[in-house]
Amino acid sequence: MPRTRPTTTSADELVAFEAAARDLVGLALRSVENLEVSLSQFRLLLVLREQGPLSSTQCAQALGVVGSSVTRLADRLHASGHLLRGTDPGNRSVVVLELTDAGRRVVRLVTTRRRRELRRVLDQLDPAERASCAAALAKVHELLDAEEPHDRLPL
Repeated sequence: MPRTRPTTTSADELVAFEAAARDLVGLALRSVENLEVSLSQFRLLLVLREQGPLSSTQCAQALGVVGSSVTRLADRLHASGHLLRGTDPGNRSVVVLELTDAGRRVVRLVTTRRRRELRRVLDQLDPAERASCAAALAKVHELLDAEEPHDRLPL
């Protein structure tokens, strides 16, 4: 008799996905420990790495914060040499933020840490389990992105 797909997610399945989400967020948070920048500052650097130079307003939108928060973050990151402040040639009242080499180095370091920790754990899985897990996560991402395509906050 062919197996049918359950129509609702079981409590055990929900718990497993919640645990995985907590584990992955924990991994992301650990990857920014002992850096010269805070998590909030790193998030701004990540936005700039992913999207290139942006206005302060665009950064605030990408981070889901108010403009004054970005101003404070940018002040600290500019002082520490992680980003540059400039103006938009078309509108000199618009502040444009851009990564420096030091900012790019921090983002590379964190990305390397995250991938190293993930690889260490994922290499312990059977290749078929790993492939199945990756396919399921890709599908979850696709479904969430279809619902809220612009609701991905950098972490």
